[in-house]
Amino acid sequence: MTRFLLAGGGTAGHVNPLLALADAIRESNPTDIVWALGTQEGLESRLVPERGFDLLVIPRLPFPRRLNRAALSFPARYRAAVNQVAGYLKQHQIDIVVGFGGYASAPAYSAAKKLGIPYVVHEANALPGMANRMAARGAAEVAVAFSNTKLPNAVFVGMPLRREIEILAKGISTADRVAARAHFGLDESTTTLLVTGGSLGAKRINDTIEASRPALSAAGIQVLHIVGERSDLEPVSTPDYVRISYCDRMDLAISAADFAVCRAGSATVSEFTAVGLPAVYVPYPVGNGEQKHNIEYLLFMDGGLLCLDADFNPQYVQSTLIPIVSDTRARTLMAQNAKLSGIADGSARLLGLVRSVLAPAKSA
Repeated sequence: MTRFLLAGGGTAGHVNPLLALADAIRESNPTDIVWALGTQEGLESRLVPERGFDLLVIPRLPFPRRLNRAALSFPARYRAAVNQVAGYLKQHQIDIVVGFGGYASAPAYSAAKKLGIPYVVHEANALPGMANRMAARGAAEVAVAFSNTKLPNAVFVGMPLRREIEILAKGISTADRVAARAHFGLDESTTTLLVTGGSLGAKRINDTIEASRPALSAAGIQVLHIVGERSDLEPVSTPDYVRISYCDRMDLAISAADFAVCRAGSATVSEFTAVGLPAVYVPYPVGNGEQKHNIEYLLFMDGGLLCLDADFNPQYVQSTLIPIVSDTRARTLMAQNAKLSGIADGSARLLGLVRSVLAPAKSA
């Protein structure tokens, strides 16, 4: 029996791969025990218990970006978080820690190092986050979701994917597509565009698609539009346009789609490429620009298109999006290239890497 602590959370990009690995561990050896480490504020506080795993929590501790009162108190609060995690590690006799970034990972790495417990870093973005950059040099192994990620001694394993996405990656039948479209009230035989800006939505994408509805309809394209929970746009259902705030069955949304418009978050890119769903990617324009790096290899493989946020407007929809979605041959070739650039077995690859760390530790 092996005892795992998986640390991460905050956003779906951190929580979903954590849960995918947790599921893979449980399925590969039911006697193994998995705990997740996160915060009360992150998505993990809901998603981890729903999946049947115990969540251990620590305070949310953002790294200070400027010198202020919070920065002055950060070292003491960080040491307290590390000590709290060290207590969890001792209490549950953890054999190995796997971190996915987010607020919980850095204290977990520090606590593991303090107690001599091996830890593995998984970096989801092509441009690594601060916690994983700092922890990589002391890690037993470093795993990355994208081949262009620059971390020392990194092993390319891809992204651990949800089981329902792994199943889709094996192939979407015509019956699957028809059933998925029926689920959302869409026509079973009409070319379908999936639009999503992530769980919270993307205003630029939402506004542009809303303004482009007449043009898309005139082109014979029906739209499944997931606007996000923060959007002011109300749910709508018409014969060729369905708008919802949130989708808890993204596997069905992907199955229904011939093409997509989306942000370039690591989870979205990894899921769409694993399945072979071609897309126009509109990277999030705020932050450190990691989303643009996430699609570098995909663009090289001609498996998708890049459109900067400022350029995604009704004119782009008319000049570029509608022609590519309407061209079955071009769309099919892009789908094939997308799938060639994707990794469908990231969970198994990461688990294999983690167990390779455990093997010598167990025999020592």
